[in-house]
Amino acid sequence: MKQKFQYAAGAFLLVCVVGLGGCVTVAKRDLDQVGRSNRTLVFPAPPDDPRFVFERAIRNSADVVPEEDESALRRALTGSGGVSGEALSKPYSIAVHRGKLFVSDSVGRKVRVFDIPGRAYYTVGDDDGEGKLAKPLGIDIDGQGNLYVADATQKTILVYDNSGKYLRRLGGPKFFERLSSVTVDEVGERVFVVDIGGVSSEKHVVRVFNGKTGAHIMDIGKRGSGDGEFNLPRDVALGKDGRIYVVDGGNFRVQIFDRAGKYLKSFGAVGKQLGNFARPKEIATDRQGNVYVADTAFGNIQIFNPDGELLMFIGERSEQDQPAGYMLPSGVAVDEDGRIYFVDQWFARIDIFRPVAMKESEGYLGRKPAAPAAKAKP
Repeated sequence: MKQKFQYAAGAFLLVCVVGLGGCVTVAKRDLDQVGRSNRTLVFPAPPDDPRFVFERAIRNSADVVPEEDESALRRALTGSGGVSGEALSKPYSIAVHRGKLFVSDSVGRKVRVFDIPGRAYYTVGDDDGEGKLAKPLGIDIDGQGNLYVADATQKTILVYDNSGKYLRRLGGPKFFERLSSVTVDEVGERVFVVDIGGVSSEKHVVRVFNGKTGAHIMDIGKRGSGDGEFNLPRDVALGKDGRIYVVDGGNFRVQIFDRAGKYLKSFGAVGKQLGNFARPKEIATDRQGNVYVADTAFGNIQIFNPDGELLMFIGERSEQDQPAGYMLPSGVAVDEDGRIYFVDQWFARIDIFRPVAMKESEGYLGRKPAAPAAKAKP
């Protein structure tokens, strides 16, 4: 069965389940035209036409910033053999803006920035001062490239400009109990912040703030299992026509609201089949309004159309550190060109998938740097 969105869902079968973890077969297919080898990892599996191809993984700054000849020679002569660069510790969430990857690192207590087209690397939030981060979790970027970071320890949203300079804070401890994620609209006017709540808390809610003034505008949802109610909400994504998509983790579903916060519908349920959820975590949308949901237990990204109909999936649960194999996935993002970025905390890496129709040299990631690589934080 073919869906309008290009992807086929009819061939998807969940072949094994261990506890709440799901295992699915990952496709490998010979496709010279979409990769550098004859064994390119593509999705979905045959006989459906491939739609995404695994492009690369990023684990540390050396994957982005070219090593200087002198450093390479020194390592070769001394026989150190170590990996150069600054590695991810425990990445959680990711946001992408024009080829810059912003990755929150909860153990590193900073946001790591991989500027792929600029071949540069720097960090945000690790300087002493008002902008210092304690436990960054969810992050997002507005259309101007400003960075919004949900700090679980400080129970506040910290905002930085596109070079990493601290600007202001939103919310604060009086609004949040267990801060989880932050989502901002394109113009930076509305900021959606998720309070995951807890067993003894009634704060299972999405709070909405004015991104310019910090004023609290409204709340969406309350604790419960009915329409428009949440049990351990995790993340928010904004879709076409102002739709608001909320991962309702403890109710194993995604709920959809209009721009005013009015409940529209939901999709998903607890279960072992694709289209069900076991431990849904972060969510993203693309420019067509399609919805990407990361499920930690299944170890994959499930892709739905704007109304919640399953289109395809990418990835599998795996104890092996390998492309499209995940032990503890969390963050997901889709960039302006349609590339998908998927974070695994356990293996401390980011996998990047590009649309099959796109060449590796196209889009923001394919651009050549306009200047020599930066060596320091802007």
